Amino acid sequence: MFVTFLSDFGLKDGFVGTCHGVIKRIAPDVQIIDITHGIAPQAVLQGALVLANTVGYMPVGVHLAIVDPGVGGPRRSLALQDAEGRSYVGPDNGLLVPAAGKAGITAAHEIVNPEYALSSISRTFHGRDLFSPAAAHLARGVPLEELGPPLDPDALVRLDLPELVVEDGVVTATSLYVDGFGNIALNLTRDEVEALGMVSGTRLEIEHAGERYYAVMARTFADARSGDVILYEDSYKNMAIAISRGNAARMLRADAGQRIRIAQAR
Repeated sequence: MFVTFLSDFGLKDGFVGTCHGVIKRIAPDVQIIDITHGIAPQAVLQGALVLANTVGYMPVGVHLAIVDPGVGGPRRSLALQDAEGRSYVGPDNGLLVPAAGKAGITAAHEIVNPEYALSSISRTFHGRDLFSPAAAHLARGVPLEELGPPLDPDALVRLDLPELVVEDGVVTATSLYVDGFGNIALNLTRDEVEALGMVSGTRLEIEHAGERYYAVMARTFADARSGDVILYEDSYKNMAIAISRGNAARMLRADAGQRIRIAQAR
């Protein structure tokens, strides 16, 4: 059985290793796949999108995800199941729903049964004391319903995804997240830009934070010269802004949640 693990814990502290240890003490034979622990701190939307983008490439198993700025508060702890037989464990803050909803959420339960948690639960580290044990027990074959009472899937917290604005041929998109290379993923698809006549080779103007940059629509980094700003379709089908052999987020001073305007160059 597999447990995949995604979080905003980073690798400087002992949080990830401690969660691994908890899982292995309960389910010694489970294999743990770390998707990433580089989600920006408390960036629930980024975590949800990365989980949704990657889960289809993972073996069917238990998907543990922890980006939890509301830890210790009234938010619920969740165990979900989808129509493919995958289980999801994490906070009820919208983090799990985009991934679990791809195949359809078939069951949702609140994690409250103390038999499947550590004996002492910290107010600030539910990842260690509640979520990791729940994931490990599910991996060992404990039924989802043993973890706690059922919930209506329609009552789960959902994230408000930013809306795309198109006006007079100008696209105002939102940066969904910035990857480790400084590429900026947008809430924009190839179909949407091509409907505006933006195809491979089209010269573009990108505006952010009061500055304008020339760019080109490209299929791959190899289509651009070193230092060129490009708009391209990334591996998860989002349009993204990059700099060939450079860091677009640093140059544009862009971060997740910011608005970026794109138009054909005049």
